[in-house]
Amino acid sequence: MNKQKIISYAKLIRLDKPIGILLLLWPTLWGLWLAADGLPDLAILAIFIAGTVLMRSAGCAINDFADRRIDPHVERTKNRPLATGLVSTKEALWLAAGLSFCAFLLILPLNRLTLLLSVGALFLAGTYPFTKRFFVMPQAYLGIAFSFGIPMAFAAQTGELPAIIWPLLIANLCWVIAYDTEYAMVDRADDLKIGIKTSAITLGRFDVAGIMLCQVIFLGMMVYVGWLLQRGAPYYMALSGALILVIYQYYLIRGRNPAQCFKAFLHNNWVGAVVFVGIALDAAFALNF
Repeated sequence: MNKQKIISYAKLIRLDKPIGILLLLWPTLWGLWLAADGLPDLAILAIFIAGTVLMRSAGCAINDFADRRIDPHVERTKNRPLATGLVSTKEALWLAAGLSFCAFLLILPLNRLTLLLSVGALFLAGTYPFTKRFFVMPQAYLGIAFSFGIPMAFAAQTGELPAIIWPLLIANLCWVIAYDTEYAMVDRADDLKIGIKTSAITLGRFDVAGIMLCQVIFLGMMVYVGWLLQRGAPYYMALSGALILVIYQYYLIRGRNPAQCFKAFLHNNWVGAVVFVGIALDAAFALNF
């Protein structure tokens, strides 16, 4: 295999753009730390980090396969490896299958409940790219897919699915809808020409309001989670920091400038990181005091 082909594969699975890995990883880490009420089992932590990278990479390959006839007509995606012919459809499918199989091998040492949940996670990851053809809010479907790391984290760490996963799932679902709508605002002009369905198109002139409403629900549900779990000051300080970041995003997206909307999308990495730091610090303080 030559160097150019390896680079094309890496670009196909977006290793050069790790934002998707991070946005998938943060809620998984929230779940692991909350499930363990502190530092999770290190072996489980390593499995979930590696599994996140593999599954996000497989999802990118499937996404580009699904969009292979669309991407050439979208300014932001026209130079992707499948769109330019640097990678064939067969190669993309084999790569997605191989990465998914490696992810499955990773979780084999974990309990049966985690293995069962992984089937659902794989199904959602594999079918999401096709929802843009018929579902007016594919970002909600992505939100469910990107939230599956939370119940899997609890299942792996505790062997059960406590009730706390539901407000966590709702919180993350709303967060994903918010940031992926920001992402969809970047391509809205092209998507309208092609006929793709996105939340940015469905919400129309209420797109900014819809994003901010989802962010408020996200933070509100995280406050509720903190109340249920009796979290301390570091947790709520982190949520306050996340609120400031969300307000900044409003100023980025209110003009609907594509470049600023993309910046707001990328900025959500800091939101996820701040929430995680709050959860981790709160757990550490609780253990020490």
